[in-house]
Amino acid sequence: MKAIGVTRDGDEPELLEIERPEPADGEALVRTLRVGVDGTDHEVIAGAHGGYPEGEDYMILGHEAVGVVADPNGTGLEEGQVVVPTVRRKPDGETNEYFRRGEPDMAPDGEYFERGIVGAHGYMAEYFTSPADYLVPISEDLAEYGLFVEPISITEKANEHAFATREPFEWRPETACVLGNGSLGLLTLWMLGQQFDRTYCVGRRDRPDPTIDVIEELGATYVDSRQTSVDEIPEAHEAIDYMYEATGFAPHAIETVHALAPNGVGALLGIPEPWDFEVDGGSLHNELVLHNKCLVGTVNSHVKHFEYAIDTLEDMPEWLLDGLITTVAEPENVTPAFVDDDDQIKAVVEFDTL
Repeated sequence: MKAIGVTRDGDEPELLEIERPEPADGEALVRTLRVGVDGTDHEVIAGAHGGYPEGEDYMILGHEAVGVVADPNGTGLEEGQVVVPTVRRKPDGETNEYFRRGEPDMAPDGEYFERGIVGAHGYMAEYFTSPADYLVPISEDLAEYGLFVEPISITEKANEHAFATREPFEWRPETACVLGNGSLGLLTLWMLGQQFDRTYCVGRRDRPDPTIDVIEELGATYVDSRQTSVDEIPEAHEAIDYMYEATGFAPHAIETVHALAPNGVGALLGIPEPWDFEVDGGSLHNELVLHNKCLVGTVNSHVKHFEYAIDTLEDMPEWLLDGLITTVAEPENVTPAFVDDDDQIKAVVEFDTL
């Protein structure tokens, strides 16, 4: 079967011919429809993040997938059922407390595999197998957009954890700001627009630009960080009750604290490279303590967040989802899906249709 992967000797995605996998007990065989490409895929290809399956000289890419059950294999799923796979798995033959209690997304680094990222093959192939417990059913009507479930689930978890820190008191947030205008940031911006009176999105792009068009169509304010740094947003606009960071730009974590309104909370999702820069630790500490501010780090998501994400996806307007998908590539020519182009928002590799 056809698969898109990266080899230990290569630095670009390649079309591979490999054997179709056979489902083990408790696993179903899934025929892949679509797989999204995101920044993590580029980091994996560059060798900056993740790692190969043990003993393999290649890794199949892709962790944002939607497919159709081809062989239920006695799992209780139905043939032809549309499903979205979660990403995190326990290492072969091992388990730990996080997986035993159904919270693999809370396992620390080194105690899990992630499909298409670290230690396990991804979904960018004509077929893949997965334990049924990690396959979340989705309506056929949403199959075209099912690849968005995984990124939306990341935000579902981030919001859940961030908002939970404000539960002990009466929090009345009005403003939210997303740092990053990639596809994850724009999906999140729509989500926050359903909850907050005023929303902002921070990027580094010049007009005309398709992401800025989406931001403004969503009724949000675009902030160019080259002109207004994150910590200057309160002076230029207003203080922010909820900050959502999805850039991996390390200074943003510190700047977020200064941009927050009293009692505000920031969620950090970006994964930066090591970065040395000066910080006024006293001011940072004072902001957190004297103004009851909070920063939360969050990564990955699990089944319940995927289920929340499917509900959210059902409510999203088609113009937004269609507008985010700027490239649909075939396995035989995936190069357009991996180009670094400002006009690219969300690229998709399509293996099949319903």
